[in-house]
Amino acid sequence: MQVFVIAGEASGDKLGAALMGGLRGMVPEVTFRGIGGARMAEQGLHSLFPMDEISVMGVVEILREYRSLKARIRETAEAVIAARPDVLITIDLPEFCLRVAKLVKARAPDIRIVHYVAPTVWAWRPGRAAKMAPLVDQVLALLPFEPPYMEAAGIPCDFVGHPVVTDPQATEAEAAAFRAAHGIDGPMALLLPGSRRSELARLAPVFAEVAARLHAARPDLRLVLPAASSVAEQVAALASGLPGKPVVIDPREDPGGARKRAAFRAADVALAASGTVSLELAAADTPMVVAYDMSWLSRQIIGRMLRVDTVTLVNLVSDTRAIPEFIGANCRPAPIAASVLSVLKNPGAQREAMALAMDRLGREGPPPGDRAARAVLDRMPT
Repeated sequence: MQVFVIAGEASGDKLGAALMGGLRGMVPEVTFRGIGGARMAEQGLHSLFPMDEISVMGVVEILREYRSLKARIRETAEAVIAARPDVLITIDLPEFCLRVAKLVKARAPDIRIVHYVAPTVWAWRPGRAAKMAPLVDQVLALLPFEPPYMEAAGIPCDFVGHPVVTDPQATEAEAAAFRAAHGIDGPMALLLPGSRRSELARLAPVFAEVAARLHAARPDLRLVLPAASSVAEQVAALASGLPGKPVVIDPREDPGGARKRAAFRAADVALAASGTVSLELAAADTPMVVAYDMSWLSRQIIGRMLRVDTVTLVNLVSDTRAIPEFIGANCRPAPIAASVLSVLKNPGAQREAMALAMDRLGREGPPPGDRAARAVLDRMPT
């Protein structure tokens, strides 16, 4: 079996490596070509070119790199057509992957195409599913409620589980060691203001004011800020102005992520920007409050397009509204701080929803990489 697989971001590299491992376990003679990062290289992939050349986010950035991206799209499509694989698997990054799929389908319609990670059509822009239908033969979904949306557009779709369920978790002993190392013997709160520079710049003033209010109400509360590598310096600058001797976890000093995992397990509550971090917190059994804001124009556009009443994945997957969220115009320090203090006082109110979310994401079943591999193989033409 020959598989051509494309990933363009770290999250896609992680998904791709797990899928490749699953396929190798089921079809030992499988071979791989494509584009990926270090994890996929460990599974035997020789990348056509460096993955980071196509991991471009944002309208301005895409326009700036348009010529080189267009050339890479053509080059990738030509490589797929020349290889004639049994299946082309594209992982997330729709701006790149679906353009490759379009070129491949136009010239080699017999090549089967599987797209891994369903678009969030349940949240906004539902027309994306219909646009995908002529380009892909199957979609692999991370969230259990996504298949019906894709199938309504005529695309076979399989829920294969979310990778968060296989992420390593810290032990109680490791959490206790983290607290001891930083002299934390009282309540502890995580501040997670985002992993992109633009969102952190917008949220930092709000999170700083929340921190001041929390310190005034609970002087014994210690703040810990695990930083993403992309914003480590910004997070350090934010922490320097916070009260109560905050602890910053710099990823450059924590390459394996052990300190971050220990902090997640040790925390009593977290204030986090909206995103997949809510699932990471749920996996660590850490109660949370979610906050997010954007520009006025983005609020108006997204507000009119949004099709759900919550953006927090734990709420959506558990089908509850257990996690408080403060989005857009509601992202204000006073109510956020009050909510964090309320969760700190009654953390058990969220635990049932967090556990339910993890179960529904596949915590008790086979690893997502194996489930994804099986879903691909089960739908292959005989």
